[in-house]
Amino acid sequence: MKLTLQEFIDAYDKDGAIVLLEGKRKVEPEHREKLVALGKLLATRTHKLLFRSGNADGADQLFCSGAAVENPQRIQVITPYSGHRMKSNLAHETISLEHVDLAGEPEVVYQSKKNVKTVRLVDKYIAGERDQISIKAAYIIRDTIKAIGTSDIKPASFGIFYDDLNEPMSGGTGHTMKVCLDNNIPLIDQTTWFCWLTEANV
Repeated sequence: MKLTLQEFIDAYDKDGAIVLLEGKRKVEPEHREKLVALGKLLATRTHKLLFRSGNADGADQLFCSGAAVENPQRIQVITPYSGHRMKSNLAHETISLEHVDLAGEPEVVYQSKKNVKTVRLVDKYIAGERDQISIKAAYIIRDTIKAIGTSDIKPASFGIFYDDLNEPMSGGTGHTMKVCLDNNIPLIDQTTWFCWLTEANV
């Protein structure tokens, strides 16, 4: 998706708009400052956007650390369980999966089960099992909710990702990207937003 920074701002800096800022836990050392810079740039250049993340180490943390420098009040994270990486959480609003009534969210369950690697774990998690194996499903369900929301959580308007371009759209980041695509939520990766930094002379 080809989109300039100004085109993005014009289209999405509106009341109620939510942009995902997230990606891989493993970030190339030479890219770390770029993720921080983008978070700061977006928080500086926009005024109404809400930034949503999953509170994971790596890309999520770096994006949010940049945005938090300017305005932590606009950061929201959705976590797989209460207390998840609490010491590193920079968000003004935190929503834990434990506070979501998944029995009343069949679409979230359905779309989470599209991840074939964890489909059985999702069933176990929904059934109430909580152990070191079934908890893996919480991360996938969390990733689904970040994109499509729930009856009480608004869906994302746009997704900005730091992906592994050698293995694109893999793992949890890939699941979130696929959910976005399945639900017509536009997204970009660093092949686009690296250009935004150049455009903004960052």
